[in-house]
Amino acid sequence: MSTTSVSASPPAGLPVPDRAAAIRDALLAAEFTADGLLDLLGAPAYAALARSETVPALRATRGGSPLDTLVRLFLLQQPVAYERARAALPGDEALEDGWLTRTGDEVRAAVDVRPYGGPEGQDWFIVSDLGCAVGGAGGANGRDEGMVLGVGGASTTLAGLTVRTPVATALDLGTGSGIQALHAAQHATRVTATDLNPRALAFTRLTLALSGAPEAELREGSLYEPVGSGTYDLIVSNPPFVISPGARLTYRDGGMGGDDLCRTLVQQAGARLNEGGYAQFLANWQHVEGEEWQERLRSWVPRGCDAWIVQREVQDVTQYAELWLRDAGDHRTDPEAYAERYGAWLDEFEARKTKAVGFGWITLFKSGSEQPSITVEEWPHPVEQPLGETVRAHFARQEYLRTHDDAALLADRFRLADEVVQEQVGLPGAEDPEHVVLRQNRGMRRATTVDTVGAGFAGVCDGQLDAGRILDAIAQLIGEDPVQLRDRTPESIRMLVGQGFLEPVGE
Repeated sequence: MSTTSVSASPPAGLPVPDRAAAIRDALLAAEFTADGLLDLLGAPAYAALARSETVPALRATRGGSPLDTLVRLFLLQQPVAYERARAALPGDEALEDGWLTRTGDEVRAAVDVRPYGGPEGQDWFIVSDLGCAVGGAGGANGRDEGMVLGVGGASTTLAGLTVRTPVATALDLGTGSGIQALHAAQHATRVTATDLNPRALAFTRLTLALSGAPEAELREGSLYEPVGSGTYDLIVSNPPFVISPGARLTYRDGGMGGDDLCRTLVQQAGARLNEGGYAQFLANWQHVEGEEWQERLRSWVPRGCDAWIVQREVQDVTQYAELWLRDAGDHRTDPEAYAERYGAWLDEFEARKTKAVGFGWITLFKSGSEQPSITVEEWPHPVEQPLGETVRAHFARQEYLRTHDDAALLADRFRLADEVVQEQVGLPGAEDPEHVVLRQNRGMRRATTVDTVGAGFAGVCDGQLDAGRILDAIAQLIGEDPVQLRDRTPESIRMLVGQGFLEPVGE
C-alpha cells in the first residue's frame, strides 16, 4: 500500500483546484452559501432538498439569477445555458478546469458542490461525486465502489464531537470528501488526510481549495499504513464501518470481517497519539451471543488511554441488513437478487453469532495513566451539539477524580455547572417530593436522581465553601452525625462530578 504523498494531478474527469479561489469568489458573489440557499428556496423547499426531493427547489430557481443558475448546476444537476453559466462563474475557467462539462449550448456540473456553514460562520463548500451531497439530486443508491459521498449526518456528528483545542498535528483517517480535514485545518498547524480511494483525496483537495482553507498533506493507503510511525495530537475518523458480507462499496465497507476494522482503528490509535492527544471515531460494533457488548468494547481500548464510548443506537440484524441494502439500491434490483443478498447478510451474522449491531462514538484520550478511566454507556437520548467541549471536560473530570481521594474531595470546593436545574417529582399537594432530579440543559442533557442531602449539597455549591464544611452544615440541619455524613457522601460527589453536574473550583 502506498505511503507517499499524493501528486497534484487529479484522477481523470475531476476538476483541478488551480483556480479554485476565483471560483470561490464567484460563488460568494452570487450568495451561493448556506444562508443564501435558505433565503432563495425558503424553509420548505430547503428541507425538501435535504430529502432529495427537487421539485420545490426547481420551482424556486426559475428566475435566471446567478444564484438560480448555481443551484440548478451544482445541487440539482440540471443542464443550464452556457451563457447563464458564464454569467455566474468566471469566464471559461470553470469549463477549462473541469468544474463543468459542455454539450452544445448547455453545460452541466462535473461534481457536486454543497455550501456548508462553518462553526464560526465560515462559508465553506464540500465537493463530492454527482448526486452524492446531502441535499443533492440523488443519494448513494447504485453508485460504484469508487464513489465519494458528500457531507452527511455521520460527518456532521463527528465534526461536532471533535475536541477543538489548538494542536500541532491532526490526522483525518479515511477523509472522504474532506469535511473533517476542513474542520481540523482551523485549529491544527498541520493536517494529514488519508484514504484508500485516490478519488477521495482529490475531492478533499477540492473541498479545501474551494473553502479557502490551508492545504493538507494527502496520503493514499489503508488504515494507519500511509502515516507509518507518525504520531498526532488529534486523530479523527468516520470510517467505512458497515458490517457486511463482503466489501462491495469502498465508501462504506472496510474489507474486514465483522467489526474488525473499527476494532483495529481503535486498538492501533494508542501508538499514534501524542501524550494528551485525542482520537475520535464513529463506529459500528457487533452484539455477540454470550458476550456483553460493553466488555467487548472495553477490550478494544489501548494501554495508556482513557476512553469514553457511547452507544447511540442498536438495530437487530434484519433492520441493519435492510438499511444498507436500501442504501446501495439493492431493493430496486431483481427480487431474487435482492433476496439472495439479504440472505448473505443474515448468513454472515449467523456465522458470527451476531444478534444486533450498535452504533456510536468512541473517544480515546492519551493520559498515560496506569489506572485508565474507561466509560462505556448507552445514551440514545437527545444531546446538544457541538459536544467537543463536553468531551474535553469529561476527560478532565476523570483525571481530577483519579487524582483526588475522598479526603481531597471533601477539602475541595465545587460549583453547580451552568444550565443545571432541579426538578421535584411527587404527587400533587404532597409535603415532600418522592424524587429530586438534577437535569442538564446542555451537552449530554443528563438527568440524575439525588436524595435530600445530594440536592441540598448541589444547591449550595457556589465555589465559596469546601465540600466538608457544606456537609457539616447539612448534618446539623438534618440532625445527622457529621462524621457519618462525610463518610458516605464522597461517592455521590464523585458521581455528580463525573457526570458534569458539579465542577471543581480548585485553588
